[in-house]
Amino acid sequence: MLHDGFLLLGFALAFVLLFRRVGLGATLGYLLAGVVVGPQCLHLVGDAEQKMGIAELGITLLLFLVGLELEPARLWKMRRDIFVLGSLQVTACGLVLAAALHFATGFSGAAALALGLPLALSSTAQVLPMLQSSGRMKTRFGERAFAVLLLQDLSIIPLITIVAALSRNPADAGGPPGWLMVAETAGAIVALVVAGRYLLRPLFRVIGNLGEREMFVVAALFTVLAAAALMQMLGLSSALGAFIAGVMLAGTPYRHELEAAVEPFRSILLGLFFLSVGMMLDLSAIVQEPLFVLAITLLLITTKAAVIFGLALLFRMNWRGALALGLLLSQGGEFAFVLFTQATRAQLIAPQAASLFGAVVTLSMATTPFLMSATRKFRAEPAAKDEVREGPEGIGKSRAEGDCANAVIVGYGRFGQTVAQMLLAGGIGVTLIDRNVGMIDTAATFGSRVYFGDGTRLDVLRQAGADSAEMIMFCLDGDQIDAELIEAVGQAFPQAAVHVRVFDRFGMIKLEPTGAALVIRETIESAIAMARAAFDGAGLSQEAIRRAEVAYRARDRERLRAQIETGDMHAAPERIFTEVEGLPPEITATG
Repeated sequence: MLHDGFLLLGFALAFVLLFRRVGLGATLGYLLAGVVVGPQCLHLVGDAEQKMGIAELGITLLLFLVGLELEPARLWKMRRDIFVLGSLQVTACGLVLAAALHFATGFSGAAALALGLPLALSSTAQVLPMLQSSGRMKTRFGERAFAVLLLQDLSIIPLITIVAALSRNPADAGGPPGWLMVAETAGAIVALVVAGRYLLRPLFRVIGNLGEREMFVVAALFTVLAAAALMQMLGLSSALGAFIAGVMLAGTPYRHELEAAVEPFRSILLGLFFLSVGMMLDLSAIVQEPLFVLAITLLLITTKAAVIFGLALLFRMNWRGALALGLLLSQGGEFAFVLFTQATRAQLIAPQAASLFGAVVTLSMATTPFLMSATRKFRAEPAAKDEVREGPEGIGKSRAEGDCANAVIVGYGRFGQTVAQMLLAGGIGVTLIDRNVGMIDTAATFGSRVYFGDGTRLDVLRQAGADSAEMIMFCLDGDQIDAELIEAVGQAFPQAAVHVRVFDRFGMIKLEPTGAALVIRETIESAIAMARAAFDGAGLSQEAIRRAEVAYRARDRERLRAQIETGDMHAAPERIFTEVEGLPPEITATG
């Protein structure tokens, strides 16, 4: 295990860095690393099938994370794209490919259908990371691409039923009827929804009250594996179960913490999945029939791109977006391997044909980064000369509606609440993070959504949208923020201005070298406000009150500067107002 892990990670690291460097994406790097390290080339690592079984958990975790981004209400708004556009894509691409294979290769109708329908499915494991890395996951384009991919996952059930109905294997005659599989699927989905509402949410509330980070990781993985295992027991897509579990938890305040807990496992396992796909690529099949594999790969890509392009135009996408969608979904998908195995077991295709078409799927996956990179300028929307860009106010309002945070506020106590209310009053969207479950529940009763999480961790900040935030504001009680954290936040999110609330002067001195945009003592402004009220009650004029405030602020600033420079809290004592000194002459004269 150590030997294989060392080699796989080493080759993956080298190839992914190289392909990232030349702008071809990580997926192609993983695939070629798997080809080189696997039994077809250097033969340094074997047993790709076993590694694939483990790596498929990466797809499951990916769908769970996607589900966390989609609340049921948002999913309902996408129903037309999911059930109409998605169904048309699978049906049209599957039938056109089946007909093309039948007439071009001489396969029987049943065999062509058993090959064409699986080829209609695209690679969720490849497309979603590409959308996330390009920042298009939450755009209208990204939602449509995801809607099609989701329907493809749902279509696994009817496709397995079709292959079973066409089976020539006598052992399949006693298999369960299709309607029973549909009923079992519906029952499993209902069970997951009920469990998510009445079991998972209370569970995460208990864990949140305990404050144990490790328990969150354990509970998150348990949730994913339990949902996936339920679906797998029924012979269905395990990724679909994880997705439903994610949707059920999308509206909870624990979303960002769950994302941060699962994300590292997802990244590693998804990389292992593509390594395994590369290792399983049958190079001997390509060498024996190179023209056939290349021709079918070209047929697959052009057919799917053309059909999806046409469907996207029917759904009123502009031609550039329609072309991008067609190219993005033009490859074969990971579930094709599952359906090819089913078709072989059903005696519809020979094992050699399954190997050839497995190679076709792998090669088609390798072409997608090239296609998207080569057509980027061609697909880009031209900028009009007099185009008016959306200003900060518009960005704030759109983000307040849930697209993306303009400000991330860590800590929603009495201080953070006031800051958040002020920002919202000014039209700036905010994402709120706190670790106090009681405070989160109280905020919910007033209509505020506060997410559970440790906002002093970079991964949680990133999940909360800090990559695109214009401000990150630490409003935590006491002295919880140190200089190392602020420097790390500044390096990780250089576009964001960092504002920090500290307890006293010690906190300001500690954070002075960090380059934070603002460090403020939590009580200074309220203390000054009380002093102003006292002056007013004593009968001083407004000009005298202003002069007193200016004098205090100037002396306090000078003393703080001296304390920072010398490191001595007793520096510049002459700048402190004392009872003996009384009011400065310039104030008493005016007063």
